[in-house]
Amino acid sequence: MTTGATAGASEAGSSAASAAATAEPGIVVDRVARRFGAVQAVVDASMVAPMGQVTGLIGPNGSGKTTLMLMLASLLAPDQGSIRVAGHDPVADPASARRLLGWMPDQLGSWGSLSARTTLVQTGRLYGMDRLAAAHRAAELIHLVDLGELADRPSRVLSRGQKQRLSLARALVHDPAVLLLDEPASGLDPAARVALRRTMRRLAGEGRAVLVSSHVLAELDEMADSAVYLDRGVTADAARIAATRISERAWRIRSTDRSRLRDALFRAGVPWERIDADAGGLLVPIAGEDAAAALLTRLVGGGLAISAFAPAVGELEHTFLDLSGERAAGAPTPPITTNPSPYGTSAPPPAQQPASAQPPPSPYPPHPAPPQPGSPQ
Repeated sequence: MTTGATAGASEAGSSAASAAATAEPGIVVDRVARRFGAVQAVVDASMVAPMGQVTGLIGPNGSGKTTLMLMLASLLAPDQGSIRVAGHDPVADPASARRLLGWMPDQLGSWGSLSARTTLVQTGRLYGMDRLAAAHRAAELIHLVDLGELADRPSRVLSRGQKQRLSLARALVHDPAVLLLDEPASGLDPAARVALRRTMRRLAGEGRAVLVSSHVLAELDEMADSAVYLDRGVTADAARIAATRISERAWRIRSTDRSRLRDALFRAGVPWERIDADAGGLLVPIAGEDAAAALLTRLVGGGLAISAFAPAVGELEHTFLDLSGERAAGAPTPPITTNPSPYGTSAPPPAQQPASAQPPPSPYPPHPAPPQPGSPQ
């Protein structure tokens, strides 16, 4: 049976899918700056987050990541520069940007007396869904984030990780084309982190642009297609990021015969460091994957049984440490014209969680359009 609500949902979803299917990048930031009094939180930030990809936003504490995310979410206006979210300017036209934008802040910010189900239903209602459609959407998202047993309990009893899962569900209520996630893995247990990674990859696979700010670089390494490095309010340019990929870093090598491995490394002129917690493992410095492949070929060709050969830290962590060390050593700030560099593989007011996409097959069915500017909130 097709109801008016269902027909309206299909129409809204179809429009959302067309928005995400355009060639317009999900997020474009060009030389943005933002000051709070005497504090220059963001100095000069430029980046692109494409549709259909997970983009990581990394940087040390106080680097300006949250301020940049708030500007992308249309909750702060930049002092200079320009921002586009799915082709819309969140400063000049925040309503259009919010219809295509899902915002997950680092803190849930919900009424403690409301249950997870009520929070999601009311968010859907504020986005223009009828009660039945909102209840159906809430049930889908509760299942997605695995809050079934807690769905009808007050949100104040939820743990930090459970609140994070509810916050993600709330950001997805209106089926957004662009997702902004600020520290989404915070407080999650290991199983929930694995589920989060899978969910992020699936959302990107449906054609959405997903921007994730996180300190958990190992998590980002496993889900991000590209990354943007921000430090002291400045994004690193692509050339500096590319240079870190061929800089020297530690690799972990394990053999069934560590003494023979040490001898082979000595003959190859490669220094090593013993890993006390790993009976057969050594750490060696290698500059780039070509050099790593050449060393592995030499060791195996010499008759060594190698049981493990991999970087000791992930690509993002290596980049983060390299660029942080560069800045600590007093390297000058480069001119900023950044496109992200590839790294490996794979509240209540809904006005703050701004809507849309769905290549096949999407687990997030289309819904009625959210309220227009000036309509009751």
